[in-house]
Amino acid sequence: MGFCLVRDISFPRLLNESSYTENFCVLSSKYVNLVLRFDKLGPNSSYNTSTTIDEPDEYNLIFGNCQKEFLVTMNLHTEMYNVNNNWEKDFLPAGQTLLPKLYFLFFIIYFVFMVVWGFICIKQREVVQKIHMVMAALLVFKALKMICASEDKMYIRNTGKAHGWDVAFYIFGFLKGVTLFTVIVLIGTGWSILKPFLHDREKKILMFVIPLQVIENIASIVISEGGPVEKHWLVWNEMFLLIDVMCCCIVLVPILWSIKSLKDASKNDGKASENLRKLTLFRHFYVVLIMYLYFTRFGIAMIESVVSYMHEWVTTIAAEGASLMFYMFIFYNFKPIEKNPYLAIHRNYDDLEDEKEGEKEKDEEDDDDEIP
Repeated sequence: MGFCLVRDISFPRLLNESSYTENFCVLSSKYVNLVLRFDKLGPNSSYNTSTTIDEPDEYNLIFGNCQKEFLVTMNLHTEMYNVNNNWEKDFLPAGQTLLPKLYFLFFIIYFVFMVVWGFICIKQREVVQKIHMVMAALLVFKALKMICASEDKMYIRNTGKAHGWDVAFYIFGFLKGVTLFTVIVLIGTGWSILKPFLHDREKKILMFVIPLQVIENIASIVISEGGPVEKHWLVWNEMFLLIDVMCCCIVLVPILWSIKSLKDASKNDGKASENLRKLTLFRHFYVVLIMYLYFTRFGIAMIESVVSYMHEWVTTIAAEGASLMFYMFIFYNFKPIEKNPYLAIHRNYDDLEDEKEGEKEKDEEDDDDEIP
């Protein structure tokens, strides 16, 4: 029994070694730096030791019990920190020391964004729809998430503990995630801009996405608060990735429905050139959404795999920068103004839906007339 240090990049190798080595003991692995073995402790004794780190990196302190017949409980207090230029303790990893300032900067940006959006909605109050209020809520939750992330990292840097800011961060992160996917689905269906209701198939998508977002955020919390040595941690990782991909695919469905309806409208009403222009505009939203989802899911993972531990903040800037540009695209193209091209898009869509409903009712009446 004892404690050892494991580099982040060594965890996959360590897990692989544990799977294929008979009578595996983590304390004897070549991928760990041994800190303390309990056989060197006597009754009512203390033990001091130091470990030389030859390769700077992110390290995890883990407890290894190679005697499975014994259960061990203990009260443990650990402190792992770096020392900054002022010889003060810094409990954040070296690559995250800039995160408090970065998150606060993004909070300022989203706060200004929110004020500008509120000003636009007040100025254009005659054409403001319910969807614009949902979009405003998205900015509120995003800004609150950023300030909570800033405070969370700041308290961890100074004291080693989040002091409750992590809870607020998870709450507003959950609300932001649900609201973002809801906004994407509602924009794709044209809800409240021209039609005051959702069709049953659109309601089913929302009822499917929202519970998935709940599960995804629970998985995210388990992953963040736990670690590779936690039981079922890898299962939670796989669940998180699977659900995230499912949500990303599901929100594309109503947009594809709208594009298909626009193509049908072009064939039926004879206004091919006009509908082609509108279809091209609507496809921009689809393409930008695909790019955003792909970059924030796969692109960020690729960046994380190539940057060093000293530059973790680069992935944060990349992810938050992509999110900010996506938000700006959505809010600029679907802001409350007169003669918004988006309204014209869904006017044709709704006309086609009404035409289909009319044809269906007519067919039913004809069937009734044929009954003797």
